[in-house]
Amino acid sequence: MARLSRLRSHAFFAVILLAAGIAATACGATQTRDQCSPPGVSAASAAPTNLGAAVGAGVDTYTTAETAPLSNIDTAKLGLITPGKLSVGTLSDAPPSICVNSSGSYTGFDNELLAAIGAKLGLRVEFSGTEFAPLLSQVAGGRFDVGSSNITTTEERRRLVGFTNGYDFGYFSLVVPNGSAVKGFSDLGRGTRIAVVQGTVQDDYVVNQLHLDPVKFPDYNTAYANLKSGQVDVWVAPSAQAEGAIKPGDGTSIAQNTFSLDNFVGYAVRKNNQPLIDALNSGLDAVIADGTYARLYADWVPRQLPPGWKPGSKAAPIPQLPDFAAIAAQHKAGETQAAAPKSTLAQLKDTFLDWSLYRKAFPELLKTGLPNTLILALVSGVIGTILGMLLAVAGISRTRWLRWPARIYTDIFRGLPAVVIILVIGLGVGPVVRNVTGNNPYWLGALALALLAAAYIGEIFRSGIQSVEAGQLEAARAIGFGYRQAMTLVVIPQGVRRVLPALMNQFIALIKDSSLIYFLGLLATQRELFAVGRDLNAQTGNLSPLVAAGLVYLLLTIPLTHLVNYIDRRMRTGPDRPAEPVEQSAVTEGR
Repeated sequence: MARLSRLRSHAFFAVILLAAGIAATACGATQTRDQCSPPGVSAASAAPTNLGAAVGAGVDTYTTAETAPLSNIDTAKLGLITPGKLSVGTLSDAPPSICVNSSGSYTGFDNELLAAIGAKLGLRVEFSGTEFAPLLSQVAGGRFDVGSSNITTTEERRRLVGFTNGYDFGYFSLVVPNGSAVKGFSDLGRGTRIAVVQGTVQDDYVVNQLHLDPVKFPDYNTAYANLKSGQVDVWVAPSAQAEGAIKPGDGTSIAQNTFSLDNFVGYAVRKNNQPLIDALNSGLDAVIADGTYARLYADWVPRQLPPGWKPGSKAAPIPQLPDFAAIAAQHKAGETQAAAPKSTLAQLKDTFLDWSLYRKAFPELLKTGLPNTLILALVSGVIGTILGMLLAVAGISRTRWLRWPARIYTDIFRGLPAVVIILVIGLGVGPVVRNVTGNNPYWLGALALALLAAAYIGEIFRSGIQSVEAGQLEAARAIGFGYRQAMTLVVIPQGVRRVLPALMNQFIALIKDSSLIYFLGLLATQRELFAVGRDLNAQTGNLSPLVAAGLVYLLLTIPLTHLVNYIDRRMRTGPDRPAEPVEQSAVTEGR
């Protein structure tokens, strides 16, 4: 029976590996354009004409009248975290503004423009990926010098951070299924399920101006996928992301747009670091004057600027851009008939089972994501196990000065969400140990995971130790062992053996929780499995890379589960081998 069980396990592994191999090598679906690549002037669009009449254009009171010459800027007085280096927090999932390309580099219009500004100032620019929700807090707290994420400058955000002059202008787009009864923002009501990305200005607009309760998502692709599948009724999105996401056959379109002149897009800087804000403003004017801005804008976001607005200071020249409206009209005249909407099954297949994207995803998942996931899980697992054992022993100690702190620690770390612990340690401890970590939170993230795991592992060990019969301790004491010896040599080893499956479950949870480290801001080379899958999802607008990442998680966790079951069985029953002749004769004689 044991041999049959092993055969079944081996067959199960073979099926999983075969499925992964097929996914990695199969050809098939149409190749998807990399959304994190410059679309070029051929993708030009005119300024929207279907603007929401209820939204008025405010008055721009923040753009500076002029900027200082570059020659007057002393880069040693910019208050940078690392002298000579501009540390930038950015996103990876909002092409063409901010994203990670197929080479694993943070790029997009916002980041390429900031790199050009940094070159004008003689600064090295280093990008780290993070989530939008903590980005402004990370800038305000000194984790990053600059936040680059197509950030619309609202009054509420200005209370937390400072902003440069505007370098882009964001329309909102209302995306609806074709044939929807919703024709504009005025049609939205309390019964409408409105998708937004959490923490964005679109979220703020729906909540504070329309006074509605939206459905909040972590990224643009997930929000749009829910619109296509009918889980939400409309999607309020930045126009660049909306236009890039909609593809022929999706059955969706932009019903209306809106904008406000006082909410342009700027780079976020720590509020009291005016020298850096001034320097970036000077660099922005310089790249506008030498034509770099126009080249990048035409390559990445070729859309007509709204009347009455231009980038840079009020003294900056107007960028010499192509006539995007004429180019867009020319392309529109030559467009063929719109593609027929795809069936639900076809959309599901294209969204989750694009085999060409599986083949594209696996090399990057295995090269970048897998090593980082394993490093984070192993480091946090080892440290968490050691701390957990200490907590378990302290938790059952006869001394209350050991027992009470252990219980308090366990209650706090088990009661708080993992993201809160990671952010508190990464953003709270990070600035204190900046000189040790080099302002790189990678190992602080591993430490946060270890502290979180220790609370659970400590309880696992404690339950295992307390499950050992009291007679074991008494017998050990009876033959002369002291309390410490009896616990160390007799009770604890038996308790650990009994909780091996639970320990492996906790290690599997650590493998999955490693994806939360991305909240702290990581370099492209430090991304774990889920981050790599999500970035590929952003590049392609397809969820197949995330499914591929899920398969790699399965290839990690399922063998580990079977391994611990095998070890547990061996420890309980001994090796499954035929008896030696001497053993067999002894058994026979005994009968």
